[in-house]
Amino acid sequence: MKTMSRWLSSMGAVAVLATLGAPGASAQGVTANGVVYSQFQYQLADSANHANAFDVKRAYLDFKGKFDGGIQTRVTADLYRDSNGSLNYRLKYAYFAWTPENSPLTFKFGQIHTVWLDWEEGLWDYRMQGTMPLERAGYSASSDLGAGVDGAWGQQKLNMQFAVINGEGYHGAEGDQHKDVEMRASVRLLGSDDGGSRGGLRLTGMGHVGATTGGGTRDRWIGMLSYKSKLYTVAAQAARVTNSPTSTDPDVKGSFQSVYGVAHVPDSKVAFLARVDHWDPNTAVGNDKQTRFIGGVSYQLSTQVRLLLDLDHVSYEGGAPSAAANAQRSTLLFQTQFVF
Repeated sequence: MKTMSRWLSSMGAVAVLATLGAPGASAQGVTANGVVYSQFQYQLADSANHANAFDVKRAYLDFKGKFDGGIQTRVTADLYRDSNGSLNYRLKYAYFAWTPENSPLTFKFGQIHTVWLDWEEGLWDYRMQGTMPLERAGYSASSDLGAGVDGAWGQQKLNMQFAVINGEGYHGAEGDQHKDVEMRASVRLLGSDDGGSRGGLRLTGMGHVGATTGGGTRDRWIGMLSYKSKLYTVAAQAARVTNSPTSTDPDVKGSFQSVYGVAHVPDSKVAFLARVDHWDPNTAVGNDKQTRFIGGVSYQLSTQVRLLLDLDHVSYEGGAPSAAANAQRSTLLFQTQFVF
């Protein structure tokens, strides 16, 4: 805890210096902000122990700079609960970006966004509930070390991301010479009152081709049809994945499908959300599928604070694989998201 306190103090000092202390720093547009996800959870299926807990699932400290010549920088610290129960921290993003004058392209280098998860999290808009299907199944991380380019044309009628990355995620070091290549493209088929990068009726696809540290296969392919307006979001996606630990191991093919929606009550701070994820980790093996249902209601308490009451329930085709999994298959959550 002393180490954490010293680190938080130093990060606070950095923010003050960035925004106030350094000569001319404020003119360069350096900003600091953050977001925290906290919750209370109750395990409904744990009839023996009635397990429940308060927790802080994530806290992000974000420092962004915008400079002359189209240069941007970002450093994001990720505070998380590690496997031994302690709150720890790690680097989530650390990159510089360059947008040439009058160019639709932005080039990035460092620890950057992967091409799918950040985009989909912005569509779903409830990362506070938990991870997206691709990440929850263990097929991708939201950032990685590498280089990439983002582009947008026709006022977001078409947007894309391309990246060459290590492939091990932001929580893993590079193990060998292999690199992964991934690309996402999204085209707006029909407009709505949301003109952003996710607004309107959109067809979006993503491909990821790579190799594991042992030289095995690491491929992901996703297709999605979505519609987003200021009041409603609906989306349906299907994915195929291929994994093998080494070049001599047989490929394991998996798949998942996900459907979700968000409905904001007009002239209200209330919204309802629902999501169903269906995951088959090995299409060559029977009786191993999982189906997850997420449903809840949110309330925007203020610009800074959002509240969410939701149910997260998993059903196993062949029954829960362990007593622990069975006890945790159905969770009632009260969750908060606050920004500063």
